[in-house]
Amino acid sequence: MLEHLKQCVYEANMDLPRYGLVTFTWGNVSGIDRETGYFAIKPSGVEYDRLTPDDMVLMDLNGNKIEGKYNPSSDTATHIELYRAFPEIGGIVHTHSPWATSWAQAGRGIPCYGTTHADYMYGEIPCVRNLTREEIEEAYEKNTGVLIAEYFKDKDYQAMPAVLCKNHGPFTWGKDGKDAVHHAVVLEEVAKMAARTEMINPRVRQAPQELMDKHYYRKHGSNAYYGQNDNE
Repeated sequence: MLEHLKQCVYEANMDLPRYGLVTFTWGNVSGIDRETGYFAIKPSGVEYDRLTPDDMVLMDLNGNKIEGKYNPSSDTATHIELYRAFPEIGGIVHTHSPWATSWAQAGRGIPCYGTTHADYMYGEIPCVRNLTREEIEEAYEKNTGVLIAEYFKDKDYQAMPAVLCKNHGPFTWGKDGKDAVHHAVVLEEVAKMAARTEMINPRVRQAPQELMDKHYYRKHGSNAYYGQNDNE
């Protein structure tokens, strides 16, 4: 069932070690088929070099396993909450990539210091609060997703396809699993650049708003002009 989706999600998962975003099994990618409401996700704790497309676990948005020989990722409940809250997304990534996770552990959002950041993410990449003791004990993974969704309820989750969870790590999303991985790679790079920028100049300020606007909107929205037209 949904063999193409499982293949795409498998390939997206294999991109995580390829781009240096995961150590051991510290990460996962999922992708959803909105027509059926089923999503495919990496199995929990299975090493990347052992994975095959058939190992991807199919789940529904009620947390029921539809197909698969393994247990799904331990972060499945977070993915479910994000798919429910963000109807325009088709893929989600969670990693513990070192630079982005360092900002998360520091409890800081990542300011936009330059155009690399502005090309992909509009404004500061947010860091959401810790879960309370009660939220952790009640349903840790689910409440992680609820917290992220709550933060974005009045914000544009497509203009900011990334978030840091304090003392935990990053989540990114996109139109499919591959796009979500792309955002995870960008997040890690801008996290690295921002940290180095602050090392070089501790008094650095965020890039001018007009520069951020120019770089974001030349790639996004109705007036975007970066790249080639589809009909060329």
